[in-house]
Amino acid sequence: MAESRHSVFRQFAASDWDGFLKGVEKEGLRVDRNGFIAQTPHPEALGSALTHPRITTDYSEALLELITPVFDSTAGMLKSLRDIHTFVQQNLGDEVFWATSMPCELDGDPSIPIAEYGSSNIGQLKHVYRQGLAVRYGRMMQSIAGAHYNLSLPDSFWHKWQELLGNEQSLKDFKSDQYFWLIRNFRRRSWLLMLLFGASPALDASFVAGVNHDLSRFDERTWFGEYATSLRMGDLGYHNNAQASLNICFNELSTYTQTLDRAIHTTWPAYESIGTRRGDKFIQINTSVLQIENEYYSAVRPKRTTQREEKPIQALEARGVEYIEVRCLDLDPFSPVGVNEAQIDFLDLFLLDCLLADSPRIGDAECERLDDNYKDVVANGRYRELALCRGGHRTPVSDAANDILSQLEPLAELLDSWRGDDTYRNALAAQREVLTGEWTVPSARVLDAMRSSGLGHREWGMEMARQHQQSLRQEGLGDDVRRAFEAMTSESLTEQADMESADTLSFSEFLEQYLRS
Repeated sequence: MAESRHSVFRQFAASDWDGFLKGVEKEGLRVDRNGFIAQTPHPEALGSALTHPRITTDYSEALLELITPVFDSTAGMLKSLRDIHTFVQQNLGDEVFWATSMPCELDGDPSIPIAEYGSSNIGQLKHVYRQGLAVRYGRMMQSIAGAHYNLSLPDSFWHKWQELLGNEQSLKDFKSDQYFWLIRNFRRRSWLLMLLFGASPALDASFVAGVNHDLSRFDERTWFGEYATSLRMGDLGYHNNAQASLNICFNELSTYTQTLDRAIHTTWPAYESIGTRRGDKFIQINTSVLQIENEYYSAVRPKRTTQREEKPIQALEARGVEYIEVRCLDLDPFSPVGVNEAQIDFLDLFLLDCLLADSPRIGDAECERLDDNYKDVVANGRYRELALCRGGHRTPVSDAANDILSQLEPLAELLDSWRGDDTYRNALAAQREVLTGEWTVPSARVLDAMRSSGLGHREWGMEMARQHQQSLRQEGLGDDVRRAFEAMTSESLTEQADMESADTLSFSEFLEQYLRS
């Protein structure tokens, strides 16, 4: 019988283990003093959303996205994220940075301004892509915010791991295969993250104005899911009919890129009927199922840093998988930076175990079961009688969750023995605690906080945003850190201007060339 991968991993010495590489991309809406989505342009003090390395925008001009560099420690990453938040908070004037994943008060699609990136061809491409999302899905679901966690393992790990497994592939192919091994197990277990970290059980009534739904009324201006963990990841959040037709294969890199590429080159009748222009204005990049790779919504993505004007598929095919992006995390509204230390350390443990556990290919039948488990926890994860399909049997969600947490204990102990502390056992204990007695998972805490304060989603979200803003503004930044951010702002504005003056093609010519590449 073949030796288990966990046993092989135990052949590492403490000196062989260099830990994890990690980073966060955290989104959040700018909101005016009345709790309405900001109608103002991206603040000039925050630099160019096109070229700033730390501060950009996602879909909307009001939807900020803050990006940390890569760190080898949770503490370093969270310090960086806090510094970026503090700089942003100091430059928002009388606006606030919304604390929850589900948005503030909206007034239909026209109230959600699409992000602007200037007149360069790359800037226009980003804007037209977002126009395409608007005509395809509407703008409302694009106002939702989340946190993306990026994790990789250093090459020192991969060299040792490949040696212990007796693998003779190129390092590029070996790493890609191993990351897809991890992804397959992530897909089997991702429902657990929605239980432990789902934090969007309620929403503002303006988000569902005129929409049929089965939510319960919390108060005049708030609806909530009785047992929901994450409305953001449910039917009212990120979903669309065209993508439901896709069968993106996560079993290996070649099938992943092939099926994704097919979607980018397969037209969709409804999008063809819209066309790519209204008059002389481009309203979508193309009429395919996906305009570009990033349009595909998934809880996890294999990623490779792209070079300028390089497409994600091209980068993956040329240089292999570089890191994993976990995309299903709701904002933690109780944290000034949207994520917390115990959560990040748990994710490291969880993802490493996804790499080490057995991970057979996922067939169509299993894929359907995994999707059902995920949807069930998103919609009804706090229902104690909920049962998930695991190994062909129905298992109560609490038993299934505790089974996985128990499986992680030996790995937490091993990593802590190498580090000489209790980091991973503490992270594991924190998750066990929220599933003990009366569950205190984030989705339950949010509803409890709203009830105890007597505030609906809009008012409570505003209160949390103001608290976080006040605490970060009081903390402030050291002079060196502040000057570094001011330099990034200035340099990003200069870089955008340089890009705009360097273009030689019209946007129409540029787009034609882009689509051919």
